[in-house]
Amino acid sequence: MARLPYFSADTHPAAGAGAATPEAGGWRQLARLIRLPNLLIMGLCMLLVRVCLLLPGAPWQQVLAPGFGMLLAAALCIGAAGYIINDYYDVKIDAINRPGKLVVGRAVNRRHAMLAHMLLSGVGVGVGVMLSPLLGLVNLGSAVLLWAYSVRFKRVALVGNLSIGILTAALVLLPELQARTGNEAVWGYALAAFLLTMVREIVKDVEDIRGDAQHDCRTLPIVWGVPRTKWVAGFFWACLLVLLAGAVYRVLLAHYWAVGIWLLVLVLAPLLALGYHLRRADRRKHFARLSAGCKWIMLAGILSMLWL
Repeated sequence: MARLPYFSADTHPAAGAGAATPEAGGWRQLARLIRLPNLLIMGLCMLLVRVCLLLPGAPWQQVLAPGFGMLLAAALCIGAAGYIINDYYDVKIDAINRPGKLVVGRAVNRRHAMLAHMLLSGVGVGVGVMLSPLLGLVNLGSAVLLWAYSVRFKRVALVGNLSIGILTAALVLLPELQARTGNEAVWGYALAAFLLTMVREIVKDVEDIRGDAQHDCRTLPIVWGVPRTKWVAGFFWACLLVLLAGAVYRVLLAHYWAVGIWLLVLVLAPLLALGYHLRRADRRKHFARLSAGCKWIMLAGILSMLWL
């Protein structure tokens, strides 16, 4: 707890940041609750994995088969349910860390939020079971892990970070688990997604240290302090850097110039800049920018599939 002054200059949100916005409308609040932009990126990732990695050159009738559409819908339902249950259990913490983005308990009734979580999780798991026992098991495991993360894991050092990293990698692998093509590139993308997610989740823990500490969370920055936590994030960053450097070397060696240049300019270079700023970060706003930077790197990595 004594390490909280690390953010002494800017731990408090700007004046008026926490003001309620009921006039924004129900649809806008719903989109915020289920993190619509994140869900769209998740859907884009699964679609590009299937189109560019698993079934390149296949007719659209095969790519957009009903089975894949069902898998995509199931994954997005579970993702939305995960965001809802996370907000449900984090009302008090988010009132400190993100007062202007509070939805559950303010724009959405807590009972309705729990009902939506259960309904969406049930649909996601049920559709997965309809597709195959394996996909049903993966979806069930994802739903349970998201619930456990919201209730307990996110408050335990590194456990919550690992949970989200695993779930992100599983999302990338879902189309392969359905299609069974044996494509090795999918596993590379899944590993990269896991490592970058670990960096972002640890950075977010530092960003949220104030609210987490006031509600007895035991996240890495609270247990180990911010400087040591930055070293842990740096470890995963270094692993990702090695993985990406190896991937760039291989694609350039194979004369895949487009994807090689894309990875160099839009993924590897920003990742190097991220590492530099991570080393120098010492304010909440710095870590907020690092978290946003991880999102842009993730999006650029997903779009690199278009060049394969």
